[in-house]
Amino acid sequence: MTALTLSTSSAATTRVDAIVVGVAKGTDDSGTPVVAPGAETVDQAFGGRLATVLETLGAGGGEGEITKLPAPEGLKAPVVLAVGLGSAPEDGEPYAPETLRRAAGAAARALAGTRKAAFALPVADGVASVAAVAEGVLLGAYAYTAYRGTDAGAARKAATKNAKGAKSAKGDASGKAGAPDDASAPLAEATVLGAKSRDKAHKAAIERATVLAEEVARARDLINMPPNDLYPESFAARAQAAAKEHGLKVEVLDEKALTKGGYGGIMGVGQGSQRQPRLVRLGYSHPKATKTLALVGKGITYDSGGISLKPAGHNETMKCDMSGAAAVFSAVVAAARLGLAVNVTGWLALAENMPSGGAVRPGDVLTMYSGKTVEVLNTDAEGRLVLGDALTRAGEESPDAIVDVATLTGAMVMALGTSTFGIMSNDDAFRTQVHETAEDAGEQSWPMPLPAGLRKGLDSTIADIANMGDRMGGGLVAGLFLQEFVSEGTPWAHLDIAGPAFNEAAPSGYTPKGGTGSAVRTLLRLAERTAAGELG
Repeated sequence: MTALTLSTSSAATTRVDAIVVGVAKGTDDSGTPVVAPGAETVDQAFGGRLATVLETLGAGGGEGEITKLPAPEGLKAPVVLAVGLGSAPEDGEPYAPETLRRAAGAAARALAGTRKAAFALPVADGVASVAAVAEGVLLGAYAYTAYRGTDAGAARKAATKNAKGAKSAKGDASGKAGAPDDASAPLAEATVLGAKSRDKAHKAAIERATVLAEEVARARDLINMPPNDLYPESFAARAQAAAKEHGLKVEVLDEKALTKGGYGGIMGVGQGSQRQPRLVRLGYSHPKATKTLALVGKGITYDSGGISLKPAGHNETMKCDMSGAAAVFSAVVAAARLGLAVNVTGWLALAENMPSGGAVRPGDVLTMYSGKTVEVLNTDAEGRLVLGDALTRAGEESPDAIVDVATLTGAMVMALGTSTFGIMSNDDAFRTQVHETAEDAGEQSWPMPLPAGLRKGLDSTIADIANMGDRMGGGLVAGLFLQEFVSEGTPWAHLDIAGPAFNEAAPSGYTPKGGTGSAVRTLLRLAERTAAGELG
């Protein structure tokens, strides 16, 4: 993980390998970009002509645009990196935190192979800007290199350790990326200029940003791991190791316990694989907590579709189908590390969905943990089955609210694209709160309905409910299925992160290619707001 510090030193006199400055789109018709606040001394070193130089080089200030140029005399750094901020705020308003977060992330990623950089971005308006830049730097500097070069053998060995010896995965890859002068290595050190190292609020913002980024990295590492090394048992082992490290309570139900307990959904999905399923409960408690938040994550460590096999071209990234469980795991650990005054339980429903002679078949009927029977019409609609069992179990502890996270449906990707997750809920007010919390955390989301008229499509002629309903509105149908397993009267929200969980496109802002850690920031912010008494 990139080492992060604060400094009030001038950008001109800071000895680093690169100075990062912000540049915005011009406000007139000339097209000349505008140097953002924070870079005044850098602009002075250019004789007040930094914007003109950048324009000559083709820079326009567009969001995420990167321009590198040699530093003139008067700067201690040899390189200046200008990152686009998009349109400048009107009437002297501060830049939005997400704008700063993305810009800092893009700059940090562009500085891979650099030892030390200073970020002279607009943070003078307060702690929110300092926090955003810090988060962007740390999230943008992430790299997954565990299976490359000389580290590959060690990574493989670490990945296959048993529960007693398993690593906590607190940034397995990003923490061992190699020497700083390696062109692929993440930025080693970063300083946020304009922030006060002795200011309690600024210091707290940096500490939170570091914990948050390390836990997002944990989720990203898990998502990026190949499925021959990350499977239900090894995932559970990592949860046990993290629980020991951070003082969490942990319970792991293996296949025998799941069978005895009647977890027909989890066992049904996992019965086609040689890798047996697990249900993991992680518990964080605080002596001053008055509220309990239950988080439930879908953890399909590989999804072939089962007997309803996915078509060619749809299997290659299905190691990411455990992104919901990774987000829940990381969020619980983050809450513990920050000492939040809230009780948080995390439920990881872990299974591998494979086709075999023992796999569940279309037409089979499973008896869920709740006692409901489910007719399986499509074995590729497996996530809702493992979540159904976990939701029922989580509800038995009477939490104040339940939030589940899952890469559940391709229909949600069709509806909202690859950058936005959908939010469904049995409580309109709670859905709004979750949506607002996601936006506050910097994650794109959108509230979605649960139309009662679609419920009839889930009716089965032989069981209590089928696992498939109307094809149109499939993401909403999946939400209606899950709602059947939520305790009556308990506020519940379902986050379908199928779109943003795994980025197959080019990296942008602070979002890398591969696992993104989607929903970790939202879940942590929900825990913080619950601790502060802002929810419910």
